Amino acid sequence: MRPPFLLGYGTNGFGDHPLPAALDVLDDVGYDAVALTLGFPHLDPFAPLAGDDVAALRRHLKRMRGGAGAAVVVETGTRYLLDPLHKHRPTLVDRDATLRMRFLERAVEVAADLDARCVSFFSGILPDDADAADGWARLRDRIPPLVEHAGERGVRLSLEPEPGMLVETVDDALRLHSDVGAPPELGITVDVGHCLVVEPEGVEGALRAAAPHLFNVQLDDMPPTHHEHRPFGEGSIDLPLVLATLADIGYTGVAAVELPRHSHDAPRLALDSRTALMRAWAAVTGARADTTSDGARS
Repeated sequence: MRPPFLLGYGTNGFGDHPLPAALDVLDDVGYDAVALTLGFPHLDPFAPLAGDDVAALRRHLKRMRGGAGAAVVVETGTRYLLDPLHKHRPTLVDRDATLRMRFLERAVEVAADLDARCVSFFSGILPDDADAADGWARLRDRIPPLVEHAGERGVRLSLEPEPGMLVETVDDALRLHSDVGAPPELGITVDVGHCLVVEPEGVEGALRAAAPHLFNVQLDDMPPTHHEHRPFGEGSIDLPLVLATLADIGYTGVAAVELPRHSHDAPRLALDSRTALMRAWAAVTGARADTTSDGARS
């Protein structure tokens, strides 16, 4: 029995593979979806021939899964695409966010061409010349035009809380969602590993709080002490609990493995990760079957 959500894998974990080769590996392993990180080394949205690259990618995605096609979400966590010296800069909370805004607009345009489920993005870390009030004001000013740009193209945006960033928790994301008028095109991305580090109610609490607006899920293991993406089994994540919670809240979107620092071992980890996910799902469905049987007997 397959999960009701789509299991995927992030291309940022295949940084040593050309994109077509990475997609072929993921297809061979049996993933339903791809989390596509724009930028080096796979698809630069600002490249002169980016339109041709997107068209080729669309065709490739449609060929996957025996012709049934693979779902895709667009991720925007590329580290040095906009500034070769400063990771992730500029962000939406910097004084000048012109490049970030244009990048996110291009991400929306690529997502529209790919029929992507959403574009996932983050707030950013506050710069030294700003306080939290400045950062929140900048987000309130900048997100609405991005939402409008997305809505005009039939694309959804999904804000990801990140440890250390201004929007760090699901509660932060919900607050911002409300502050900008709760547009239906704006939702939330939850990385389950982050929940171990920053969410007061843990993974289950974060997923349930985000559920009405949950557009995207990232899967990884992590220690509870710091932000470090690890393969399943190398941290403290309760994977069956994660999958059971996703099923219980009715999530049917993409849940993609996020291992951005493990490209050196990508094929093995893609296979091992899917095996771990399917074993965890089997544990969930087995537990549910046992519960149902017990209830019937009583």
